[in-house]
Amino acid sequence: MTAQTLSFKTWPTRQPAAFLALAVLVWFAAYQTLMPVSEALAALLPVERSSHLGGALQFFFYDTPKVLLLLTGVVFVMGMVNSYFTPERTRALLAGRTEGLANVMAASLGIVTPFCSCSAVPLFIGFVQAGVPLGVTFSFLISAPMVNEVALALLFGMFGWKVALLYLSLGLGVAVVAGWVIGRLKMEAHLEDWVREIPKMSADFEATDTTLADRVQAGFASVREIVGKVWPYILAGIAIGAGIHGYVPQDFMASFMGKDVWWSVPLAVVIGVPMYTNAAGVIPIVQALLAKGAALGTVLAFMMSVIALSLPEMVILRKVLKVRLIATFAGVVAFGILLVGFVFNAVL
Repeated sequence: MTAQTLSFKTWPTRQPAAFLALAVLVWFAAYQTLMPVSEALAALLPVERSSHLGGALQFFFYDTPKVLLLLTGVVFVMGMVNSYFTPERTRALLAGRTEGLANVMAASLGIVTPFCSCSAVPLFIGFVQAGVPLGVTFSFLISAPMVNEVALALLFGMFGWKVALLYLSLGLGVAVVAGWVIGRLKMEAHLEDWVREIPKMSADFEATDTTLADRVQAGFASVREIVGKVWPYILAGIAIGAGIHGYVPQDFMASFMGKDVWWSVPLAVVIGVPMYTNAAGVIPIVQALLAKGAALGTVLAFMMSVIALSLPEMVILRKVLKVRLIATFAGVVAFGILLVGFVFNAVL
């Protein structure tokens, strides 16, 4: 029995290709059962399926495993990818680059690197030490939490590739332009003194060979780390989304988040900034808002403000940035998000 258990536990690293093939089949099979299982669970309860509570419960039973399946799958895959993009390698890729193209490269790297607002200070210091320009650093710091693999995977799974591609394009655009503008403002003097006095270091990085088994192990580690942290936010977000789905009238939601309400986008940004959550927690809310008649531009502005302009990140960045630079950073990003919201409400 012990030998069988040990063999099962070591199978992913001893035969990683076979393990990955079977894992994909099991994942897709589980995904196909979500709708019938959620309907069966809702039918077992002493609640009318057509009632507000019945609709809310079915939404919760369906979205909870769906989001967790999507999250686990994409975090595992990106954990394997991220085994290549270590902080040292990322610094080496960005160091010595000129602005413009470097902003695009930094924003693109932000998509595939496993960094969040909690990593802001050590990453910022590392980039400064490696000689990465300030504007390029901000393009990365904006993109990393906002345009991340979790958000893209969940948007693709819930709304399709067009909305996911739209979000990717918008997020990259905001990150690139905001970083470029901050770089043009030449605000290096508004770094905290101790940060500017840090001696520069070499950005050289020596690559090491990584096997498929190592990348599988990295995928498991990412699932334990990320899913283990965000599942409470997922449940909270789905519960809020279920409440909106079941109880909030469509006309009410459209009355202050619809296309025809000019102040809906600024209001969405103001509401989003104080919220402390992440993409996994906010996307179920986004799904419910759109289903109730909220405009896509308004909802995207809300989502982007929650992820890219959270108060906790501002507090963390205060350790390395002076108030004027933080205000400039927040103002430029907020302007980009507002522009995104207004443009898409106008054209869609």
